[in-house]
Amino acid sequence: MLPTWLGSGCAGIATTKRIISSYLAANVQAQRRASSDASGGSRFPADPQKTFDKQAVFWAPEVLPTVLAVRAANCIAPKIYQLDFDNLPGSELRRAPDGWHAIVPLGGTKHCLWLRELPASGYAVVLDLPLDADFELRLGAARRFWLALEHRALGVPPLALPALKQRRLILALRAVDGWREGNSYRQIARGLFGSHRIADRGWKTDDLRSRTIRLVKLGRRLMRLGWRAVLDKRRGRDDK
Repeated sequence: MLPTWLGSGCAGIATTKRIISSYLAANVQAQRRASSDASGGSRFPADPQKTFDKQAVFWAPEVLPTVLAVRAANCIAPKIYQLDFDNLPGSELRRAPDGWHAIVPLGGTKHCLWLRELPASGYAVVLDLPLDADFELRLGAARRFWLALEHRALGVPPLALPALKQRRLILALRAVDGWREGNSYRQIARGLFGSHRIADRGWKTDDLRSRTIRLVKLGRRLMRLGWRAVLDKRRGRDDK
């Protein structure tokens, strides 16, 4: 059995699964089909027997800028650009009071779309890209969608994080998990980096102690800012 001491990755995974399972179960029981709210997610019935990564998760376009707002154009599209939303292999399409939410697999990835109304089969579509602080991210998502229709390489996802930053965020969330459970910085460091890295003496001047404190501070900042801070690439060096 894998260890689940406080602040460890295994403990974090187990806690996360319990939280997600409880949420999904409540979501199914309520059978609520409401539009997207402040949480950023669209409330569609979900299967409580499946984890979040095994079923479709829909997001509101005003919350996640890579969700593209699509509408019909008053012209017939060339065949390569035609989209029949009622018959897209492997796609997920859900209706809500604010319109239609779609997850469309094209070009080896999944594209998230929002449509107020479904366009007729064969008609061209238009992507709305508001000129705001998230324009660059929307533009990147729109370009990848266009490249997928063109059967060309998509390139790097707009929200992709460098591997080192991903690791730092993971460590920060694990660190703040251990801190909230009342563990000392030494105990948290032991869970994050292993007991063999912790010196018997001179802990107060150990570089790992300073690093652990910084990780806890970053984790607390992420808690205050919410999950959007993890996805917001405009925050620059706020996580240092």
